[in-house]
Amino acid sequence: MSYPKELRENTRIDEKTHPVQIFTNHAYQKKPGDLILYLHWHEHFEIIVMQQGSGMFHIDSESYEARPGDVLFIPAGALHVGYSTCDGDIAYLAIVFNSSLFQNWMHDSLHTKYVLPYLEGRVHLPVMPTLIDPSCADYYYLLEQANSEFTAKQPAYQLMVKSQLHMLLTLLSRKFLPQQLPEQATNQYVQNRERFKTLIEYIEVNFADKQTVADAAKRMNLNIHHFCKMFKKLTGRTFIDYVNVCRVNEAERLLLAGDLSITEIAGLVGCDNSNYFTKMYKKYKGTAPSQIRKQQPEVNKIPLSEPIA
Repeated sequence: MSYPKELRENTRIDEKTHPVQIFTNHAYQKKPGDLILYLHWHEHFEIIVMQQGSGMFHIDSESYEARPGDVLFIPAGALHVGYSTCDGDIAYLAIVFNSSLFQNWMHDSLHTKYVLPYLEGRVHLPVMPTLIDPSCADYYYLLEQANSEFTAKQPAYQLMVKSQLHMLLTLLSRKFLPQQLPEQATNQYVQNRERFKTLIEYIEVNFADKQTVADAAKRMNLNIHHFCKMFKKLTGRTFIDYVNVCRVNEAERLLLAGDLSITEIAGLVGCDNSNYFTKMYKKYKGTAPSQIRKQQPEVNKIPLSEPIA
C-alpha cells in the first residue's frame, strides 16, 4: 500500500551508519480526542512505548489504545496517527530505526531466518503483541535499557542499543514467526540472498574501487531496476549507500589510527575529490572528518518535546 508523499515524514536520524533514534514526546494538558501524533508514514520501523496518560493510535486503519507500559510495533510504511483518550499530560517514547541497522548480521543464517523476515516486511509483528501473548511484556525491559543507553551516550552506546533491539526482535520472533512464515518461503529467501552474497562480500573488500549500479547489476545478470529493488530489500540500503557506508567506516578507522591527511584517506577509500569526501563523510557520520581526531566526548542532547515519528 502506498500513501501520499505529503504525508511522508523524513525522520531525523543523527548517525546514518547507526540508523536508530529515540525521541521522548510530551503532549501537555490534553483532552480526549486531542491530537498527540500527527498523521504520517515513514520508511523506518517504529516502536511506541507509552509512559504517561493514554492514547488511541490508528495504524493502517486498525485502532489500538495504549496505556503506561503498553508497546506498539509499527511496520515501515504504515500510516499512523494518535489521539488522547484522557485528560492531562501524555508522554511516550518513539524508537525509530532503519532495517540497515542490522546489516552486519546479514551473513548470519539465524538472523536471516528469524529476524530478517520482519525487517524486510515479508511478515509483520503484531502491533500489540501482548494482546496475543501477555508474556511478551517480559521482554520490554530491553526497550527501557535501550533508551537509557541512548540517553547517557556512554562509549559504544550504539552497539548496546542495536544489541538490545535485536534481542527484542529475536525473542518476539520465537513467539510469532513459526505461525507467520512457512518454511518454504524462508528457504526461497535464503536462496535469493546467496545469489547476492558474493557481490556483497566483494563490495566490503573492494569499496575503494570505482563501482556503479550498472556494473553490479551486470555481475548479477539482472536489469538495473530489478537489481536495485532486490539489493535494497536484502540490505536495507541502496547500492550506493552501501558502498559509501563501507568507505566512511574505513575512513573513520584511518582517521583514528594514524596521521594520514584527509586527502590521503579520501584517496584510499576511493574518493579522488577531497571536498566530495568531506561532504560524504559528514552526511553519514554527522561531523566533518577534520573534527574526528580532536572531537570531545559528546554532551548529552536534550530530547525533542514535540510529537515526532
